[in-house]
Amino acid sequence: MPKLLTSATVLLVRDVHASADYFRDCCGFKYDRFWGEPPSFCMVWRDHLCLMLKQTDQHDMIVPNWKVEEKLWDAYFWVDDADALYEEFKAAGAKMDYGPCDQPYGCREFGIQDLDGHDIAFGQDMDTSAAE
Repeated sequence: MPKLLTSATVLLVRDVHASADYFRDCCGFKYDRFWGEPPSFCMVWRDHLCLMLKQTDQHDMIVPNWKVEEKLWDAYFWVDDADALYEEFKAAGAKMDYGPCDQPYGCREFGIQDLDGHDIAFGQDMDTSAAE
């Protein structure tokens, strides 16, 4: 049976260059090119996971999910060490939204905001029974 290999969240942004640089400089993502003429699309990668950034001139259409539904993220990444990643991002100047904290659904988690107000969470599964 065919397998799904990975996924990517698409975020609408005001400035694709500034957004890509934010994820590179503050969150350790990498990118190697922009698409479009003028450039309006970029994929930023970290550890085989991707965020797609699409610049739009319709700034009123950039609506982070938390503005529609309280405390709802725009993207969520599972990680192996939430505390260490939080410290890395904080030291690099990421805009910290919350955390790290233990959630009732079994994740140690923190969140950041990007330049357009999107909430992006990073959670570590605290259920160690799955590894036994």
